[in-house]
Amino acid sequence: MRALGVDFGRKRIGVAVGESSPRACRPRPSLAASGSLGKDASAIADLAAREETEAVVVGVPENPDDDRQATICRRLADEIRSRGLDVRLVDESLTSLESHAAMADSGLKAAKRRRAVDGESACRILDRFFDSLPD
Repeated sequence: MRALGVDFGRKRIGVAVGESSPRACRPRPSLAASGSLGKDASAIADLAAREETEAVVVGVPENPDDDRQATICRRLADEIRSRGLDVRLVDESLTSLESHAAMADSGLKAAKRRRAVDGESACRILDRFFDSLPD
């Protein structure tokens, strides 16, 4: 299965394209968040069409301290779904921290990590989704 991973943020939207078999994921350049979920959903839907994906996987924080962000992510998923796409939700808790740590361990400098973290987090969202699929 080919899927588009989405790590929604108020300033940037991390995106990545991945394949379930063989397992592979490639971050794409982040999208600028527009401040409108409708516009952001359209941009994500356009990217999903260009990338010929079968599903869009939206990360939703399952941390009770981040209820507002979870609500926004679910609304974004609904907006994308209303454009006729298959949308799946995955817990995105700690993906940014995990991505920062992994990039730091690989020697990537802080400035480059800040630019790459959104796409790397979207890859982690896809990994969690692919892990949930039956074999």
